[in-house]
Amino acid sequence: MVYGLLPVLAVIFIVGCGRREPVVKIGFAAALTGDQAPQGQSMLHGAELAVQQANAQGSILPGHRVELMALDDQRSPTQAVAVAKKFVANPDVVAVVGHLNSSCTMPASAIYYQARLLQITPVSSNPQISRQGFDTFYRTCATDDLQGPAAALFLARELNAKRVFVLDDMTTYGRGLANELIKKLEALNVDVAGHEGITQGDKDFVPLLTKIKSLAPDAVYFAGMFPEGALLMKQRAAVGLPARFMGGDGLFDAALITLATPQAAEGAYLTTIGSDVHQMPGAAEFVKAYEVKFGPLGAYSAYAYEAANIAIWAIRQAGAKDRAAVLAAMKTFKDRPGLFGQQNFDDKGDSLIRDIGIFTVKDGKFAFVKTATWD
Repeated sequence: MVYGLLPVLAVIFIVGCGRREPVVKIGFAAALTGDQAPQGQSMLHGAELAVQQANAQGSILPGHRVELMALDDQRSPTQAVAVAKKFVANPDVVAVVGHLNSSCTMPASAIYYQARLLQITPVSSNPQISRQGFDTFYRTCATDDLQGPAAALFLARELNAKRVFVLDDMTTYGRGLANELIKKLEALNVDVAGHEGITQGDKDFVPLLTKIKSLAPDAVYFAGMFPEGALLMKQRAAVGLPARFMGGDGLFDAALITLATPQAAEGAYLTTIGSDVHQMPGAAEFVKAYEVKFGPLGAYSAYAYEAANIAIWAIRQAGAKDRAAVLAAMKTFKDRPGLFGQQNFDDKGDSLIRDIGIFTVKDGKFAFVKTATWD
């Protein structure tokens, strides 16, 4: 008789062991492979930390833990749309944190809007994204219509640049930021010596930099990402271009200095779509927890942590694994403390924390200079 029970008990045991606690998922999308992976991976770590801390506090919904569903958009707009469709097709996904690149966020945002799926981008800064009228869209960073003017003012007033050559990588982010910069430079009566585009993945900028050298600008500004930015810095030194070098937040990754070499990067300036998180009183515990678990803080880690925590808050407020309820809860978000101060959003989903940071490369590291003004 006892032996006859063994198969039944074995089946019960197997079924019981295979049973998982129900989950509610937050999608995460960024470039997790390829040349921009350092930024994407550091964003992922920020979101992972938020999720781990939320689960440590107990069930996010009754009987449910939260889980991150991370997918690689390969910094490709086409792949970003495919990733967005995968999130939409998964009924466990009730919010998305992503994407990294504005050129990915722009097309993906339409997919989320059609599915009524909350999207919070940590760092896609092109202002046109929030002007599409998608009430599913939010972002936790400042925008390029602030970043561009702040850079122009710094070039003109702090670096005393009278003549600036502008480069961009012809992406949604890069071209948009460059155009905002140029508008402000012209308003400040700074001569724009030229404006040209490069392509992400290009390696040889010597002919272009030689041409720029002949125009004798006081500064070169690059609106693009760190892989190309590093090569521009390195090759600028090789051709003997004496102009100061400045760029946007896409350069803000330690890999920039490594790839360019500390010598070639020394003295370069860049803007960031927020102030220095290390100087924020409300961020000290986050910085410590992140660095214990993952090592040095990435450029966008804090923004992804912030975005993930806001998504978690909306899910808790919704009280159900229901996209409509999560989106409705998000619309009640107001005056919540965050890493960069008290967080609020305008009617387009843009953060009302609109700080722009200025950093320089000094002795092989990024050094905070100031919180900038844009008017």
